[in-house]
Amino acid sequence: MASPEMKSIRQQLPRWLETSLPCATRGNVASYIPELSKAPHNALGITLLSATGESASAGDCGLRFTMQSISKVFTLILALMDNGEDEVFSKVGMEPTGDNFNSMLKLELVRPGIPFNPMINAGAITVSSLIRGSSPEEKSERILHFFKDLAGNDRLDYDMGVYRSESDTGNLNRSISFFLKENGVLSGDVEEVLDVYFRHCSIVVDCADLARMALVLASNGTDPLTGKQLIPRRYVQIAKTFMTTCGMYNASGEFAIQVGLPAKSGVSGGILTLVPERYGIGVVGPALNDKGNSYAGVHLLQTISRELDWSMF
Repeated sequence: MASPEMKSIRQQLPRWLETSLPCATRGNVASYIPELSKAPHNALGITLLSATGESASAGDCGLRFTMQSISKVFTLILALMDNGEDEVFSKVGMEPTGDNFNSMLKLELVRPGIPFNPMINAGAITVSSLIRGSSPEEKSERILHFFKDLAGNDRLDYDMGVYRSESDTGNLNRSISFFLKENGVLSGDVEEVLDVYFRHCSIVVDCADLARMALVLASNGTDPLTGKQLIPRRYVQIAKTFMTTCGMYNASGEFAIQVGLPAKSGVSGGILTLVPERYGIGVVGPALNDKGNSYAGVHLLQTISRELDWSMF
């Protein structure tokens, strides 16, 4: 039997979604990665999953999309599990940038030239270089297996069309990577590191997958549906802090004020967020605002958080 709160959420969720859906007309689907431009402009979907296994969904929650920058949260965690904090944070910082996610401006302006945080492209590429494995294939396989465990879904895989599209057009990421290598931040072959990065950005999920992954974070690294500890609590704390301060690109402060939950977005229109110790939430809305976040998705989360008084602040 559903809890009273879940019953209420299930009843109200379709109405909240319909209220937010018109916001999609004000956004644009990402086109700088050509394959992403094929996403349905007016789609909006959401799934919430509780620690007791109850769920609520509405809209286009079955739409499949690539994780893009949402994957950065979990590759950071895997790199921490592989190397520890000291090694990871000798290569990447802990501060917001205030710049676009693909900017390399502060790499040159601010010494010692390491990326400001793991949620921007420069930081995530650096983190990708720290994943253990003897080859890009082995590293990517370890990442995919980790994501499958977190999502409770053995069928997760790559969208090879998106992967090739990212690789073929990723010249700015190549510029960032060569600059990092020149500064001694990035070790290994640039193209091999980028192959790992492009692959984990192209892993395909739906809202239910994101909600399950978010629920593990909400539960301090334990999957409450299986009882397995998948992530050390300390690394979950680090990841959730980055999500709060940097997870919504250079709109993270605004999101913290308007929604008040840890979150990570991706330019495919996905948003992963959570209510600590209570819910994991996955959202998709491919039409983006000028900061690269789902226009309708952010509005929907703002509505739900205010209606249910979920802000952590």
